[in-house]
Amino acid sequence: MDGLKFLYKSAGGRLLLKALCAPALSKACGRFLDSPLSHFLIKPFVQKNKIDLSEYQTDGIKTFNQFFRRKIKDGARPFDMRPEALCAPCDGLLSAWKISEDGGTVIPAKQSRYTIERLLQDKELASKCYGGLCLVFRLCVDNYHRYAYADGGKKSANVFIPGRLHTVRPIALESLPVFVENAREYTTIESPVFGKLVQMEVGAMLVGRIVNFEQEAAVARGDEKGFFEYGGSTIILLVQKGAASVRSDIAQNSAAGIETPVKMGERIGSRAV
Repeated sequence: MDGLKFLYKSAGGRLLLKALCAPALSKACGRFLDSPLSHFLIKPFVQKNKIDLSEYQTDGIKTFNQFFRRKIKDGARPFDMRPEALCAPCDGLLSAWKISEDGGTVIPAKQSRYTIERLLQDKELASKCYGGLCLVFRLCVDNYHRYAYADGGKKSANVFIPGRLHTVRPIALESLPVFVENAREYTTIESPVFGKLVQMEVGAMLVGRIVNFEQEAAVARGDEKGFFEYGGSTIILLVQKGAASVRSDIAQNSAAGIETPVKMGERIGSRAV
């Protein structure tokens, strides 16, 4: 039995899981990964995850967290700037789900169901998403862990929702409604093309920090929004009913329970016509 299967599928593992998912442990790990003592972890991490360093700016990195939030070289993640293009805000594995019309329930293949109201903890905002799309971008440890605004417009203040820090790997998603239990932060963007978008960052096991740069502001598509520190994590984009449709390959893969690899700035859908 591998480690995650033990944690999520056995009685003994679930007891240990409570400690591993606690924010206090994440904060302690974060302090170590912020220190120069963590530098020795970088080389084996790169080798294990086959990370192509030629894409990234790596000068002056002294700690593991500095490496993990490394910036990509200019021009490596161009955004599709056609107004009708719906773009990925990050690198990751994408699943697209329809939000129910009546109660905002999302029922992914092979995953625990959850409601948009529980996700946002805001009944009025959740109701505006009913019948729309829930786009889930799962970042793996080898992905680029900075993210951008999916589209431009007037950005609201950030809303932080405290919670636990489960892994976002499939074995946890099958067992628990992870996205409504984990610590997370979201903002709304009043897009002139897609209407009100909700862009949310979800923390994960050993990811104690979601770092967003701005509160209320006017933002542009592709502007850097923030970054995650160590671990895999998730970005969720909620699109209102009738505002957009996703690419056919993404829709087909999602219906079959298959995640589609995407890159930041890539067109993942289009404005509804």
